[in-house]
Amino acid sequence: MTNSSFSPIHIIGGGLAGSEAAWQVAQAGVPVILHEMRGVRGTDAHKTDGLAELVCSNSFRSDDATSNAVGVIHAEMRLANSLIMACADKHQVPAGGALAVDRDGFSDAVTAAIQQHPLITVVREEITGLPPEDWDLAIIATGPLTSPALAEAIRERTGKDALAFFDAIAPIVHTDSINMDICWYQSRYDKVGPGGTGKDYINCPLDEAQYNAFVDALIAGDAVGFKEWEGTPYFDGCLPIEVMAERGRETLRHGPMKPMGLTNAHNPTVKPYAVVQLRQDNALGTLYNMVGFQTKLRYGAQAEIFRMIPGLENAEFARLGGLHRNTYIHSPTLLDQSLQLKARPGLRFAGQITGCEGYVESASIGLLAGRFAAAQRKGETPSIPPATTALGSLLNHITGGHIVSDEEPGKRSFQPMNINFGLFPELEPGSIVKPEGVKRFRGKDKTVMKRQLIAARALDECKVWLGRA
Repeated sequence: MTNSSFSPIHIIGGGLAGSEAAWQVAQAGVPVILHEMRGVRGTDAHKTDGLAELVCSNSFRSDDATSNAVGVIHAEMRLANSLIMACADKHQVPAGGALAVDRDGFSDAVTAAIQQHPLITVVREEITGLPPEDWDLAIIATGPLTSPALAEAIRERTGKDALAFFDAIAPIVHTDSINMDICWYQSRYDKVGPGGTGKDYINCPLDEAQYNAFVDALIAGDAVGFKEWEGTPYFDGCLPIEVMAERGRETLRHGPMKPMGLTNAHNPTVKPYAVVQLRQDNALGTLYNMVGFQTKLRYGAQAEIFRMIPGLENAEFARLGGLHRNTYIHSPTLLDQSLQLKARPGLRFAGQITGCEGYVESASIGLLAGRFAAAQRKGETPSIPPATTALGSLLNHITGGHIVSDEEPGKRSFQPMNINFGLFPELEPGSIVKPEGVKRFRGKDKTVMKRQLIAARALDECKVWLGRA
């Protein structure tokens, strides 16, 4: 390692996030020691000991930076000189509008860049506990396959309820795709909780025929079979919606779909037979989650079945439901805005363990953690990206953009998320204007324009943040 006036920053985990963090730190002129256990101990998913190995798909998803949130974060990472994006671009394979890569070529390129950097030392060893105190600046980027020993050490330091090993995830819907000519705002019995208004839920009414058709579709749905490690109890004792449906035709109507205490604002004299409620999922109010709708249905079946619900016929999902093993911390309560553990300044987390999902999302949080740590080592104040950028909106989700449920204290409202336009702040009023000469400017057209404007704003403000305007 080349001599440097700075002490090294230690990074645990050589996946996408850890590799990106190491690169950002080193490019800032600060030495790095990157600890990676593969080569000494393998995992159930990885096949090689290469850095940034892709264990699932080889796709980084859409590369459209004009109207797709994933494409926007790609563009922002390129502006920030991301190693992951540079290697992905170099090893791209044909995939239409998506950015897909030759997985071996990509991993080999990342590994070579890291190993050849004069300020980075790669140490092949398993770290079984939290970094020792003399590692004054460190980043844990061990991902969803964090080793049991390290996971237990994190749990002991942060609290038994601060680390999740099993997710029961309900679908999340973009608010502006919900048909409010059918749905209405109301809390059950008009209850006004702390910070509430009595209209804190969006309600979707079903009559008896619609309810029965929905239950039939759930029971017949194509469910995902559990793997052996999924013998873990359901998260928070939740049952998948289709399992509840199988336990009796009226189970859902007396559970998450009960119509009690609700009056259809569009048809007050007719009591709904059942009601699906959606609860605000982020502080911006741009996303709502389907209450009690955790599921192990396959994604295609979910979209088809859930659009049977009146008011959700054109629903756009920011995230579909799931039930799977994952390791992530409850970041909003544990981390500050620069991804530091509040209980131990100088120790940061990055990647999927912070509560993001997806290759680029994981790498982007590694990018931020690396930049923040390097700034701190150099005696500078970390520069936080604006919330209007893709990087900033994802960081905001991780460190405080969730909603705390007053009605269900103790329930975990924070869940892992991919980047999507629902995480971005709304545009200024009046931003969306019908183009001159256009006669029909419908909802879909407005949505496209809205996303284009949000994307353009994000890239402009990211350039300013990076000093590249």
